[in-house]
Amino acid sequence: MEYSPTIVPYADFNAEEDGKTLRAAMKGFGTDEQAIIDILTARSNDQRQEIAFWFKNSLGRDLIDDLKSELGGRFEDVIVALMVKPDEYLCKQLHKAMAGMGTDESTLIEILCTKTNDEISRLIGTYEDLYDKPLAQHLCSETGGYFRRLLTMIITGARDQTGSVDIELAKQQAVELFAAGEGKLGTDEEVFNRVLSHGSFAHLRYVFTEYKNLSGRTIEQAVNDEMSGDLRDAILTIIECVQSTSAYFAKRLFAAMEGMGTDDATLIRIIVSRSELDLGSIKSEFERLFDRTLLSAVKSETSGDYKHALCSIIGSA
Repeated sequence: MEYSPTIVPYADFNAEEDGKTLRAAMKGFGTDEQAIIDILTARSNDQRQEIAFWFKNSLGRDLIDDLKSELGGRFEDVIVALMVKPDEYLCKQLHKAMAGMGTDESTLIEILCTKTNDEISRLIGTYEDLYDKPLAQHLCSETGGYFRRLLTMIITGARDQTGSVDIELAKQQAVELFAAGEGKLGTDEEVFNRVLSHGSFAHLRYVFTEYKNLSGRTIEQAVNDEMSGDLRDAILTIIECVQSTSAYFAKRLFAAMEGMGTDDATLIRIIVSRSELDLGSIKSEFERLFDRTLLSAVKSETSGDYKHALCSIIGSA
């Protein structure tokens, strides 16, 4: 992943000054929303945690509680998301995706199928700390079939993170994938799960190249023809991230704003969670793929303080 954040640590950071400014913005009659945006979208998450610590120690107040009492709607969702520690935020998103009636498989796929082993390991520890229940146990109760098996392999850290590439093995696995899909009647999903959950992304690039040499078709075309539902979506997410994680998230953002209505939850989750990682690259891919800037798309699909907060996170550069 190319490190290209849109939010970096603020050079002249002073937790006390920021804390006092935020308190003044929320004190008395009315709220200075722009002051809140100016500070919280221009500080790293670690710096926001320092502000919250000062708030608690010096004022005896919970900054998130104060923000919630003063803000509302999607604007509140963005600001609170910025205030939560990154791993905790994603764990809350995972829990929300599995809570109540039905499961939001799309969110599970977006979070789990795009992460490294180290990132998954942190999420597993944080999830159990938050909910006193293993993430794997919750996933198994809310998903099923080969989709559940794939997610289980991902969260048990099966993927090789060394970046190693075995050319001969790649050729062999391309043959196995062909035999498990296009080369037979029906599909052996277990083979696809095993290959795509174990190989490093660098290795899988070779597998996909060898597959096209063998089949004459891309691995995406094969998966679209041979699979359906959540398993297909998860496998395609892994394939896209092998090729370009930034392009995958750019497409997710475009889909969240396409058509009637906006998928605000997905928009917020991606923009906030990638802001200190690779949102700069996602912006570039968005413009390359859709011939418009991410900033202009967000401006046209959102409004008010919600729009201003998102646009500030995205940045104009």
